[in-house]
Amino acid sequence: MTLLLSSALAASACLSTSPLAVTAASRDTTAAAASTVAQAGDAAPATYAYKICYYEIETELDALIDDAIAQIVEGDVIEDEILGHYVMIASLVRAISFREGKLLEQAVERVSKIHPDLVVLTKSIRLPLVKAATEAVVNNNWARLDRLMLDCEAPAKGTYTPDLIIVNTRRHMAFILDLKRSLASYGDTSRLEELKLKMMASALILPDWLYKNHKRLMVDTVGVAIVDGASRPSDHEHGVWALDELDDILGISGAAKTLGELRRRFGARVQAVLEQATRKALSQTTMQPTSAASVDFPAHAGAAAVVNEAEEADDAAGADAGDDVTPDEEPELVHPVRLKIGFARRLLPH
Repeated sequence: MTLLLSSALAASACLSTSPLAVTAASRDTTAAAASTVAQAGDAAPATYAYKICYYEIETELDALIDDAIAQIVEGDVIEDEILGHYVMIASLVRAISFREGKLLEQAVERVSKIHPDLVVLTKSIRLPLVKAATEAVVNNNWARLDRLMLDCEAPAKGTYTPDLIIVNTRRHMAFILDLKRSLASYGDTSRLEELKLKMMASALILPDWLYKNHKRLMVDTVGVAIVDGASRPSDHEHGVWALDELDDILGISGAAKTLGELRRRFGARVQAVLEQATRKALSQTTMQPTSAASVDFPAHAGAAAVVNEAEEADDAAGADAGDDVTPDEEPELVHPVRLKIGFARRLLPH
Protein backbone atom coordinates (compact mmCIF):
# COMPACT_ATOMS: atom_id res chain seq x y z
CA MET A 1 0.00 0.00 0.00
CA THR A 2 1.43 3.37 -1.01
CA LEU A 3 1.07 6.29 1.39
CA LEU A 4 1.38 9.91 0.39
CA LEU A 5 3.49 10.91 3.36
CA SER A 6 5.72 13.94 3.79
CA SER A 7 9.50 13.74 3.96
CA ALA A 8 9.38 14.15 7.74
CA LEU A 9 7.08 11.17 7.99
CA ALA A 10 9.29 9.07 5.76
CA ALA A 11 12.35 10.00 7.79
CA SER A 12 11.03 9.62 11.31
CA ALA A 13 8.11 7.19 11.19
CA CYS A 14 8.84 3.52 11.26
CA LEU A 15 6.46 0.67 11.80
CA SER A 16 6.85 -0.57 15.34
CA THR A 17 9.36 -3.38 15.63
CA SER A 18 7.90 -4.63 18.92
CA PRO A 19 6.17 -8.04 19.10
CA LEU A 20 2.95 -6.12 18.66
CA ALA A 21 3.54 -5.80 14.92
CA VAL A 22 0.52 -7.34 13.19
CA THR A 23 1.04 -9.99 10.52
CA ALA A 24 -0.52 -9.61 7.11
CA ALA A 25 -2.84 -12.53 7.73
CA SER A 26 -4.13 -11.14 11.03
CA ARG A 27 -4.59 -7.70 9.44
CA ASP A 28 -6.71 -9.19 6.69
CA THR A 29 -8.80 -10.96 9.31
CA THR A 30 -9.18 -7.73 11.26
CA ALA A 31 -10.13 -5.78 8.14
CA ALA A 32 -12.78 -8.36 7.26
CA ALA A 33 -14.20 -8.21 10.80
CA ALA A 34 -14.25 -4.41 10.73
CA SER A 35 -16.05 -4.49 7.39
CA THR A 36 -18.70 -6.80 8.82
CA VAL A 37 -19.15 -4.55 11.85
CA ALA A 38 -19.47 -1.48 9.60
CA GLN A 39 -22.16 -3.18 7.52
CA ALA A 40 -24.11 -3.87 10.70
CA GLY A 41 -23.88 -0.22 11.70
CA ASP A 42 -27.37 0.72 10.53
CA ALA A 43 -29.01 -2.51 11.66
CA ALA A 44 -31.55 -2.85 14.46
CA PRO A 45 -30.19 -2.47 18.00
CA ALA A 46 -28.27 -5.58 18.95
CA THR A 47 -28.71 -7.64 22.09
CA TYR A 48 -25.49 -8.45 23.88
CA ALA A 49 -24.55 -11.24 26.24
CA TYR A 50 -23.96 -8.78 29.10
CA LYS A 51 -26.84 -6.63 30.34
CA ILE A 52 -27.28 -3.93 32.92
CA CYS A 53 -29.92 -1.56 34.28
CA TYR A 54 -29.63 1.39 36.60
CA TYR A 55 -31.23 -0.32 39.57
CA GLU A 56 -28.60 -3.07 39.62
CA ILE A 57 -25.92 -0.53 40.56
CA GLU A 58 -28.21 2.21 41.87
CA THR A 59 -26.35 2.69 45.15
CA GLU A 60 -23.02 3.27 43.44
CA LEU A 61 -24.38 5.56 40.74
CA ASP A 62 -26.42 7.60 43.22
CA ALA A 63 -23.24 8.01 45.27
CA LEU A 64 -21.49 9.40 42.18
CA ILE A 65 -24.32 11.90 41.75
CA ASP A 66 -24.13 12.91 45.42
CA ASP A 67 -20.40 13.50 45.11
CA ALA A 68 -20.84 15.57 41.93
CA ILE A 69 -23.50 17.75 43.57
CA ALA A 70 -21.31 18.24 46.63
CA GLN A 71 -18.40 19.35 44.44
CA ILE A 72 -20.68 21.80 42.62
CA VAL A 73 -22.13 23.36 45.77
CA GLU A 74 -18.82 23.56 47.63
CA GLY A 75 -16.98 25.32 44.82
CA ASP A 76 -15.37 28.66 45.51
CA VAL A 77 -17.27 31.77 44.45
CA ILE A 78 -15.33 34.88 43.45
CA GLU A 79 -17.20 38.16 43.84
CA ASP A 80 -18.07 39.93 40.62
CA GLU A 81 -19.37 43.51 40.64
CA ILE A 82 -21.16 42.97 37.34
CA LEU A 83 -23.02 39.81 38.35
CA GLY A 84 -23.57 40.97 41.91
CA HIS A 85 -25.83 38.64 43.88
CA TYR A 86 -26.16 36.41 40.83
CA VAL A 87 -22.49 35.43 40.77
CA MET A 88 -23.35 32.23 42.64
CA ILE A 89 -25.65 31.17 39.82
CA ALA A 90 -22.99 31.78 37.17
CA SER A 91 -20.46 29.85 39.25
CA LEU A 92 -22.86 26.94 39.64
CA VAL A 93 -23.55 26.74 35.90
CA ARG A 94 -19.83 26.57 35.12
CA ALA A 95 -19.29 23.88 37.75
CA ILE A 96 -22.27 21.87 36.51
CA SER A 97 -20.90 21.72 32.97
CA PHE A 98 -17.56 20.41 34.21
CA ARG A 99 -18.93 17.95 36.75
CA GLU A 100 -21.42 16.44 34.33
CA GLY A 101 -18.60 15.39 32.03
CA LYS A 102 -16.68 13.83 34.93
CA LEU A 103 -19.84 12.08 36.10
CA LEU A 104 -20.33 10.50 32.69
CA GLU A 105 -16.73 9.24 32.66
CA GLN A 106 -17.12 7.66 36.10
CA ALA A 107 -20.43 6.07 35.17
CA VAL A 108 -19.10 4.56 31.94
CA GLU A 109 -16.18 3.14 33.87
CA ARG A 110 -18.54 1.58 36.44
CA VAL A 111 -20.92 0.14 33.84
CA SER A 112 -17.99 -1.39 31.95
CA LYS A 113 -17.01 -3.46 34.98
CA ILE A 114 -19.78 -5.98 34.34
CA HIS A 115 -18.08 -7.01 31.08
CA PRO A 116 -15.12 -9.26 31.95
CA ASP A 117 -13.35 -8.61 28.65
CA LEU A 118 -13.24 -4.82 29.05
CA VAL A 119 -10.28 -2.93 30.46
CA VAL A 120 -10.95 0.78 31.11
CA LEU A 121 -8.05 3.22 31.33
CA THR A 122 -8.79 6.59 32.92
CA LYS A 123 -5.84 7.67 35.03
CA SER A 124 -2.90 9.74 33.79
CA ILE A 125 -3.46 9.06 30.10
CA ARG A 126 -1.11 11.23 28.04
CA LEU A 127 -0.86 9.99 24.49
CA PRO A 128 2.04 11.60 22.60
CA LEU A 129 1.07 13.50 19.46
CA VAL A 130 3.77 11.97 17.30
CA LYS A 131 4.62 14.36 14.47
CA ALA A 132 4.65 11.54 11.91
CA ALA A 133 1.17 10.43 12.97
CA THR A 134 -0.25 13.95 12.76
CA GLU A 135 1.25 14.46 9.31
CA ALA A 136 -0.06 11.09 8.18
CA VAL A 137 -3.62 12.04 9.17
CA VAL A 138 -3.42 15.51 7.62
CA ASN A 139 -1.83 14.42 4.32
CA ASN A 140 -3.72 11.20 3.64
CA ASN A 141 -7.18 9.79 3.39
CA TRP A 142 -7.82 7.80 6.57
CA ALA A 143 -8.50 4.65 4.52
CA ARG A 144 -4.90 4.67 3.27
CA LEU A 145 -3.63 4.40 6.85
CA ASP A 146 -5.66 1.34 7.73
CA ARG A 147 -2.63 -0.91 8.35
CA LEU A 148 -0.18 1.65 9.64
CA MET A 149 1.08 1.51 13.22
CA LEU A 150 3.64 4.04 14.43
CA ASP A 151 6.17 4.06 17.24
CA CYS A 152 4.80 5.91 20.27
CA GLU A 153 8.34 6.98 21.19
CA ALA A 154 8.99 8.77 17.90
CA PRO A 155 9.46 12.58 18.01
CA ALA A 156 6.26 14.21 19.26
CA LYS A 157 4.85 17.67 19.80
CA GLY A 158 2.47 17.80 22.72
CA THR A 159 0.13 15.18 24.12
CA TYR A 160 -3.57 14.30 23.99
CA THR A 161 -5.52 13.13 27.02
CA PRO A 162 -8.69 11.22 26.13
CA ASP A 163 -11.45 10.81 28.69
CA LEU A 164 -11.39 7.03 28.44
CA ILE A 165 -9.61 4.24 26.62
CA ILE A 166 -11.64 1.05 26.56
CA VAL A 167 -9.94 -2.17 25.49
CA ASN A 168 -11.79 -5.37 24.62
CA THR A 169 -9.10 -7.94 25.40
CA ARG A 170 -10.88 -10.84 23.72
CA ARG A 171 -11.36 -9.00 20.46
CA HIS A 172 -8.08 -7.09 20.64
CA MET A 173 -9.99 -3.86 20.02
CA ALA A 174 -9.57 -0.45 21.62
CA PHE A 175 -11.79 2.63 21.67
CA ILE A 176 -10.51 6.14 22.32
CA LEU A 177 -13.48 8.02 23.81
CA ASP A 178 -14.00 11.72 24.36
CA LEU A 179 -17.21 12.32 26.30
CA LYS A 180 -18.97 15.66 25.82
CA ARG A 181 -21.99 16.75 27.81
CA SER A 182 -23.19 18.38 24.59
CA LEU A 183 -21.72 19.14 21.19
CA ALA A 184 -24.04 22.11 20.74
CA SER A 185 -21.36 24.52 21.94
CA TYR A 186 -19.01 23.45 19.13
CA GLY A 187 -21.29 24.91 16.47
CA ASP A 188 -19.50 25.66 13.19
CA THR A 189 -16.09 26.15 14.79
CA SER A 190 -12.99 24.15 13.91
CA ARG A 191 -12.56 22.84 17.45
CA LEU A 192 -14.32 19.57 16.66
CA GLU A 193 -12.07 18.94 13.67
CA GLU A 194 -9.01 19.73 15.77
CA LEU A 195 -10.18 17.23 18.38
CA LYS A 196 -10.68 14.56 15.72
CA LEU A 197 -7.19 15.19 14.38
CA LYS A 198 -5.66 14.61 17.81
CA MET A 199 -7.74 11.49 18.37
CA MET A 200 -6.89 9.99 14.99
CA ALA A 201 -3.19 10.72 15.34
CA SER A 202 -3.30 9.08 18.76
CA ALA A 203 -5.02 6.04 17.27
CA LEU A 204 -1.98 5.39 15.05
CA ILE A 205 0.34 5.05 18.04
CA LEU A 206 -2.11 3.54 20.56
CA PRO A 207 -1.30 -0.16 19.86
CA ASP A 208 2.39 0.46 20.47
CA TRP A 209 1.66 2.68 23.51
CA LEU A 210 -0.59 0.05 25.12
CA TYR A 211 1.96 -2.68 24.52
CA LYS A 212 4.82 -0.70 26.04
CA ASN A 213 2.98 0.99 28.90
CA HIS A 214 0.21 -1.37 29.96
CA LYS A 215 1.64 -4.82 30.59
CA ARG A 216 1.92 -5.91 26.95
CA LEU A 217 -1.76 -5.20 26.29
CA MET A 218 -2.25 -6.00 22.60
CA VAL A 219 -4.81 -4.60 20.14
CA ASP A 220 -4.97 -4.67 16.37
CA THR A 221 -8.09 -2.50 15.87
CA VAL A 222 -8.58 1.04 17.17
CA GLY A 223 -11.70 3.16 16.87
CA VAL A 224 -12.20 6.77 17.95
CA ALA A 225 -15.53 8.14 19.11
CA ILE A 226 -16.70 11.53 20.34
CA VAL A 227 -19.74 10.75 22.49
CA ASP A 228 -22.43 13.44 22.69
CA GLY A 229 -24.12 13.29 26.10
CA ALA A 230 -27.11 15.20 24.76
CA SER A 231 -27.70 12.37 22.22
CA ARG A 232 -28.21 14.61 19.23
CA PRO A 233 -28.13 12.88 15.82
CA SER A 234 -24.91 10.93 15.46
CA ASP A 235 -22.48 10.86 12.53
CA HIS A 236 -20.50 7.64 12.73
CA GLU A 237 -18.66 8.34 9.48
CA HIS A 238 -17.07 11.30 11.22
CA GLY A 239 -16.65 9.72 14.63
CA VAL A 240 -19.61 11.29 16.47
CA TRP A 241 -21.78 8.98 18.57
CA ALA A 242 -24.88 9.73 20.62
CA LEU A 243 -24.82 8.65 24.25
CA ASP A 244 -27.89 6.50 23.65
CA GLU A 245 -25.76 4.33 21.34
CA LEU A 246 -23.31 3.40 24.11
CA ASP A 247 -24.47 -0.24 24.07
CA ASP A 248 -22.79 -0.72 20.69
CA ILE A 249 -19.43 0.59 21.90
CA LEU A 250 -19.28 -1.35 25.16
CA GLY A 251 -21.10 -4.45 23.98
CA ILE A 252 -23.44 -4.17 27.00
CA SER A 253 -27.21 -4.05 26.59
CA GLY A 254 -28.82 -1.37 28.73
CA ALA A 255 -25.66 0.72 29.14
CA ALA A 256 -27.18 3.69 27.30
CA LYS A 257 -30.43 3.58 29.28
CA THR A 258 -28.44 3.38 32.50
CA LEU A 259 -26.50 6.53 31.57
CA GLY A 260 -29.75 8.18 30.50
CA GLU A 261 -31.29 7.56 33.91
CA LEU A 262 -28.13 8.86 35.55
CA ARG A 263 -28.40 12.13 33.59
CA ARG A 264 -32.11 12.42 34.44
CA ARG A 265 -31.45 12.10 38.17
CA PHE A 266 -28.46 14.41 38.01
CA GLY A 267 -30.53 16.95 36.11
CA ALA A 268 -33.26 16.94 38.77
CA ARG A 269 -30.72 17.51 41.53
CA VAL A 270 -28.98 20.26 39.56
CA GLN A 271 -32.24 22.11 38.89
CA ALA A 272 -33.09 22.00 42.59
CA VAL A 273 -29.70 23.53 43.42
CA LEU A 274 -30.14 26.27 40.81
CA GLU A 275 -33.65 27.07 42.00
CA GLN A 276 -32.44 27.44 45.58
CA ALA A 277 -29.54 29.66 44.49
CA THR A 278 -31.88 31.79 42.37
CA ARG A 279 -34.32 32.32 45.23
CA LYS A 280 -31.45 33.31 47.51
CA ALA A 281 -30.11 35.78 44.94
CA LEU A 282 -33.54 37.35 44.48
CA SER A 283 -34.01 37.69 48.23
CA GLN A 284 -30.73 39.62 48.46
CA THR A 285 -31.65 42.07 45.72
CA THR A 286 -32.57 45.40 47.31
CA MET A 287 -33.37 47.36 44.16
CA GLN A 288 -34.68 46.67 40.68
CA PRO A 289 -32.26 47.07 37.76
CA THR A 290 -32.72 50.21 35.74
CA SER A 291 -35.06 49.73 32.82
CA ALA A 292 -33.38 49.90 29.43
CA ALA A 293 -36.13 52.24 28.29
CA SER A 294 -35.13 54.84 30.88
CA VAL A 295 -31.48 54.98 29.87
CA ASP A 296 -30.49 57.92 27.66
CA PHE A 297 -27.97 56.50 25.17
CA PRO A 298 -25.85 58.96 23.12
CA ALA A 299 -26.53 58.90 19.39
CA HIS A 300 -24.66 56.12 17.56
CA ALA A 301 -23.12 54.92 20.83
CA GLY A 302 -23.60 51.29 19.85
CA ALA A 303 -21.93 51.76 16.48
CA ALA A 304 -19.03 53.66 18.04
CA ALA A 305 -18.49 50.87 20.56
CA VAL A 306 -18.38 48.26 17.79
CA VAL A 307 -15.88 50.33 15.82
CA ASN A 308 -13.68 50.82 18.88
CA GLU A 309 -13.74 47.11 19.66
CA ALA A 310 -12.81 46.27 16.09
CA GLU A 311 -9.95 48.76 16.14
CA GLU A 312 -8.66 47.38 19.43
CA ALA A 313 -8.80 43.86 18.03
CA ASP A 314 -6.84 44.97 14.96
CA ASP A 315 -4.26 46.71 17.15
CA ALA A 316 -3.84 43.64 19.29
CA ALA A 317 -3.44 41.44 16.24
CA GLY A 318 -0.85 43.82 14.81
CA ALA A 319 1.08 43.87 18.06
CA ASP A 320 1.19 40.06 18.13
CA ALA A 321 2.02 39.47 14.51
CA GLY A 322 4.24 42.51 13.75
CA ASP A 323 3.66 45.42 11.41
CA ASP A 324 4.92 43.76 8.25
CA VAL A 325 3.19 40.40 7.89
CA THR A 326 3.47 38.54 4.62
CA PRO A 327 1.46 35.46 3.60
CA ASP A 328 4.63 33.35 3.88
CA GLU A 329 4.95 34.33 7.54
CA GLU A 330 1.43 33.37 8.49
CA PRO A 331 1.08 30.10 10.47
CA GLU A 332 0.36 27.10 8.33
CA LEU A 333 -3.26 26.04 8.53
CA VAL A 334 -4.15 22.41 9.12
CA HIS A 335 -6.88 21.42 6.68
CA PRO A 336 -9.10 18.68 8.12
CA VAL A 337 -9.55 15.74 5.80
CA ARG A 338 -12.82 14.04 5.10
CA LEU A 339 -12.63 10.78 6.96
CA LYS A 340 -14.35 7.63 5.80
CA ILE A 341 -13.15 4.84 8.07
CA GLY A 342 -11.26 4.34 11.28
CA PHE A 343 -13.99 5.68 13.53
CA ALA A 344 -15.77 3.47 16.02
CA ARG A 345 -18.22 0.94 14.60
CA ARG A 346 -20.96 -1.06 16.28
CA LEU A 347 -19.92 -4.37 17.80
CA LEU A 348 -21.54 -7.61 16.66
CA PRO A 349 -22.91 -9.80 19.47
CA HIS A 350 -21.21 -13.14 20.02
